[in-house]
Amino acid sequence: MKNRLTHVVTTLLIIPFLANCQSATTVKTGVWRATLETSGGQLPFGLDIKPAAQAGKYTVFAINGAERLPMDEATLQGDTLRIPMGLFESELVAKVDGDKLTGTWRKRRVKDQYQIVPFSARFGEASRFNVPAGVSPTSDLSGKWQTVFRAEGGDGTPGDTTAAVGVFAQKGNEVTGTFLTPTGDYRYLAGNAFGDSLLLSCFDGSHAFLFKAKRGPNQTLTGVFHSGPTYRETWTARLDPKASLPDPARLTYLKPGQKFTFAFPDATGKTVSLNDPQFKGKVTVVQIMGSWCPNCMDETRFLAPWYAKNRARGVEVAGLAFEKTADLAESGPKLKRMSERFQIQYPVLLAGINDKAEAAKSLPALSSVVAFPTTIFVDKKGTVRHIHTGFAGPGTGIYYDQYVGEFNRLIDKLLAE
Repeated sequence: MKNRLTHVVTTLLIIPFLANCQSATTVKTGVWRATLETSGGQLPFGLDIKPAAQAGKYTVFAINGAERLPMDEATLQGDTLRIPMGLFESELVAKVDGDKLTGTWRKRRVKDQYQIVPFSARFGEASRFNVPAGVSPTSDLSGKWQTVFRAEGGDGTPGDTTAAVGVFAQKGNEVTGTFLTPTGDYRYLAGNAFGDSLLLSCFDGSHAFLFKAKRGPNQTLTGVFHSGPTYRETWTARLDPKASLPDPARLTYLKPGQKFTFAFPDATGKTVSLNDPQFKGKVTVVQIMGSWCPNCMDETRFLAPWYAKNRARGVEVAGLAFEKTADLAESGPKLKRMSERFQIQYPVLLAGINDKAEAAKSLPALSSVVAFPTTIFVDKKGTVRHIHTGFAGPGTGIYYDQYVGEFNRLIDKLLAE
C-alpha cells in the first residue's frame, strides 16, 4: 500500500514537470531572411515578425529596401504560422521549427484556383542575396538606365517590348531602386552587386519580382526578369542620365466631342454618379484602380490622407475599382476591406473587371485605359482637364516627389478658377 501511494504521489509530481518542459511552439521575433523558389531561382525578401497584444498573434512586415510593408495580423496555430495579405487574396503558410519556417505562398487567381510557390525563411539573417565572399562589384551602378523589357512568345520568339527607366543607388555591394515604366513602377527593389553581376528582388504580397543582370561593355546591362513562379522576360539597359519615358499625360485622352462621366455601385450597392450633388461645382479627382494592384495601393496611400486634409477646400475624389469579378457580392467586401485599411473617406465604386479593354468599354469617353492606376482631373464645370497614366510610387524617390508637387499645383490651379 505504501509503495502504491508513493508511486501515485511521484506520478502527480512528474506530470506538471513534463507539461512545463513541453511548452507550446512560438515564433522567434525579429528579422527573418525569407525566400520563394521560382523558375529563376531563389527570390529573397525580409520579414520582420513582432508579437501582437494577443497570444498567438503577430505583427509582420515585408522588408524591401527602405520599405516596411505591413501584412495582415499573423496567427500561430499549433506549429503552423499563417501570414495573410487579404487585400491581395494571398498568404504565407509555414511550419515553425526553431530558426526555420517552411511552407508555401498561396495566391488566389480565379475562383478556386491558386498559385502556389514554395516558401522558407531563416531567423536572424539580414542579407538579401548570398553574395560570394570576397567578390566586390567591379563598378558602381548608381544612376539612370534607359531600359527595354522584351516579352517572349510561347515558342521562345521575341514578343512585345516595354520602355522603362532603371533608377539605382549603390552603397558597397548593396543596391536599391526601381524601374519606372509608362504604366507604373516596380516598387521597392533591393539586392546586391558583385563582380559584374546584379541581383534585385521584391515581394509585396501580390507580386514577386526577381531581376538578374550582367554588366557589359560601354556601360550596359543585359538581364532576365522573373515574375511569380514562372513568368520570364529579358531586358537590356544603358547608363544614361537623360533616360526618359513617354509623357504620361498623352497616353490616354478624352475622345473629341465626348463628356466624361460615370455611374457605378459602391460596396453596399448604392449607385454613385459624377452628376451627383456631392461633385457639383467641385474639382474632382477620379482614380481608375483595383484593390489587387500594388501601384494603385501606393497611390491610395497618398490620396486617402490627402483627401482627408483637403476636402474642405472644395475638392472630391472617387475611386473606380476594376476587380477580378464584377459580382458585387464577391468584390464588394474587398472594396470595403481596402477602404478600412487605408481609411478612405471618398467613395470607391465597383466599375467592372480588371481588364484594360473592358475598363475602356465602361468609360467610353476615354480613348483607352492603358494602365491601372490612371488618374483623371475634372474641373468645377465637369470638364476633364488632365489625365495621368500610371503612378510613380514612393519607391521611385524624386519621381514620387515630382508627381506629388505636380498633383498639388494642378489642384491649386483648378481650385483657383
